[in-house]
Amino acid sequence: MRFEFATAGRVIFGPGSLREVGPAAREFGRHAFVVTGRHAARAQRLLDLLAAEKISVATFSLSGEPTTDAVIAATAQARAAGCDFVIGMGGGSVIDAAKAVAALLTNPGDLFDYLEVVGRAQPLAHPAAPCVAIPTTAGTGSEVTRNAVLTSPAHRVKASLRHASMLPRVALVDPELTLDLPPALTATTGLDALTQLIEPYVSCRANPFTDALCVEGIRRAARSLRRAFHDGRDAAAREDMALTSLLGGLALANAGLGAVHGFAAPIGGMFPAPHGEVCAALLPHVMTANISACRTRQPSGDTLRHYEEVARLLTDRPTATADDGAAWTQQLVTELQIPRLAAHGIKPSDFAPLVEKAAQASSMKANPLALTAAELTAILASAV
Repeated sequence: MRFEFATAGRVIFGPGSLREVGPAAREFGRHAFVVTGRHAARAQRLLDLLAAEKISVATFSLSGEPTTDAVIAATAQARAAGCDFVIGMGGGSVIDAAKAVAALLTNPGDLFDYLEVVGRAQPLAHPAAPCVAIPTTAGTGSEVTRNAVLTSPAHRVKASLRHASMLPRVALVDPELTLDLPPALTATTGLDALTQLIEPYVSCRANPFTDALCVEGIRRAARSLRRAFHDGRDAAAREDMALTSLLGGLALANAGLGAVHGFAAPIGGMFPAPHGEVCAALLPHVMTANISACRTRQPSGDTLRHYEEVARLLTDRPTATADDGAAWTQQLVTELQIPRLAAHGIKPSDFAPLVEKAAQASSMKANPLALTAAELTAILASAV
């Protein structure tokens, strides 16, 4: 057995923990570049806390998922303002943008020198600038991962900027920041978090360390995602889901993902489809496909046993089968009103290029076994 575990330099978790951001950030400098979502006013409390520590700020509002153009523009602004470090406060898109800006802030050349798939994929010449990640959704776990997923509109694909130094220096997870999330966003981010626990748990790169994180996270998601969806002010459910998201980020960063995220990258690049909605729509169908393929090709392997344990955690039934887990997940996706892939404009004529791109995606490499083109096509057909 051999594995490695790396994460953010410091993780601060708990209701009300945002108030700790000033002293935590002060050690990185006096000039912060703050990346927010489209409603920058929601970060006013953060700005006030930084001002109390005499930290000056320049701000950048990101609308939608991060594109290469947006990151290039944000980096130029951060350089012009003489910023020492970066803070991302928002959903996974905002935090990914902040990590990308931090990486480029200290490195020469162009974003495409370092971007995977559509760039030259060179390693960073210098460590990224310090980054503080403050999630306001409970889904991506981006606050503890070492990459930033960016959309290149010119190439119609999503690709990662990746380096060990891109792990945030501080991940500050305050569940109170998620109390006002609307039900639809609670559903899609929460199902993304669940996906990012199930996929690492059955991954071909899974290890006992990440397995323990996944088991705890799946259990919490199973008991609290519905509650958070139906009552956003349920503080205990929100705390569970914030921890679920954090655990998923820790797991995926160290054990990889699978076919759900293998598909999510090309779909997000080719269609205006939010990442969480795509993952939620695909999850039960990928579970079914993996279970079926394992029964045929790896009947005595660990993957089926792991899917059975997932089912027991989800259903809270000690006799649940792997198929019961997939069925439970499909029922949850239906209850949380997740649209099918067709809602994003995906048609059968798109299946071939999506399958081709998904098969080459980095996330697909950690799927518990290699799926055939026919199996991948069947997943899309079921999810559309």
